[in-house]
Amino acid sequence: MRARWMMVLAMLLWTTGAWAKDFQVGFVYVSPVGDAGYSYAHDQGRKAVEAMEGVTTSFVESVPEGQDAERVITTMARKGYDMIFSTSFGYMDPTLKVAKQFPDVKFLHCSGYKTAPNMANYFGRMYQARYLTGMVAGAMTKSNLLGYVAAFPIPEVIRGINAFALGAQAMNPKAEVRVVWTKTWYDPAREKEAAKSLLDAGCDVIAQHQDSPAPQEAAQERGVYSVGYNSDMAKFAPKAHLTAAVWNWAPFYTEMVRQAQAGTWKADSYWWGMDKGVVDIAPFGPMVPEEVRAKVQAAKEAIGKGENPVFVGPIADQKGVERVPAGKALSDAELLSMNWFVRGVVGTLE
Repeated sequence: MRARWMMVLAMLLWTTGAWAKDFQVGFVYVSPVGDAGYSYAHDQGRKAVEAMEGVTTSFVESVPEGQDAERVITTMARKGYDMIFSTSFGYMDPTLKVAKQFPDVKFLHCSGYKTAPNMANYFGRMYQARYLTGMVAGAMTKSNLLGYVAAFPIPEVIRGINAFALGAQAMNPKAEVRVVWTKTWYDPAREKEAAKSLLDAGCDVIAQHQDSPAPQEAAQERGVYSVGYNSDMAKFAPKAHLTAAVWNWAPFYTEMVRQAQAGTWKADSYWWGMDKGVVDIAPFGPMVPEEVRAKVQAAKEAIGKGENPVFVGPIADQKGVERVPAGKALSDAELLSMNWFVRGVVGTLE
């Protein structure tokens, strides 16, 4: 009799929602959450989701792109996760493959371009923040040589380098951006060596599209400036750190979960920008003059209002060929497929 009443009670709790299952959200990271960089920024967004009522989250860090990613994503889907965020470019095809096997699970892939009925892609308009940090770097360089430690030659990274260069040139037409590829997202030793090679070439500001603060540490050791990425890394190189292009994933992640809970979520392509608070710049270092701060702040306000699309012509490429006519702005499709460097960038796309 007792067992029967327990079953009746369980049924009652379930049907009334008093014993409803939490909405389960999983996150997959390519590097450690303690890297103070890319995965750290995503995990700050996860924590905002974790704080939502009726939601539980989990994550797996340092997952290599490829088969390992597919295995981790599949495991989450089999465990009954309702929504899964895979946060690295190389997770795109593994996510798509798993999404086809689990049509009732909602998948979101960061920085890619493929979708499915239950899989969205998303990213932020980081090029907006890159442009602003480029303005600071262009104003602060004395050698007119800016170094950029970059991960992989894909549109996401190329677009950021170009925006940084355009921002630098807006403040200093003589500024030149030299690029070194590391072919890794997270390898502090390799990142630091790449920064040193740029410093040896005369660069006196080091920027990066990498997950660790190693390039900035290299800059501080040489007594020059740095521009960070992903989060405010000032504490790692306080004497060098000018500012950083930073992520704030909380607004996006919480909104996607809210929509999923409400039954309104769609497998779309999401590209939020500074107007929605997903991208920003870190506080200026004390060495940045007030005049520079004011100009950057004015540009930031214009971008937030949609008055500065960043990639507006005339813009020429490395060979001097006009890519964007005067007065014309690149479309999102053109930005998402960018595979050329603007004039003033020194480096190859290999």
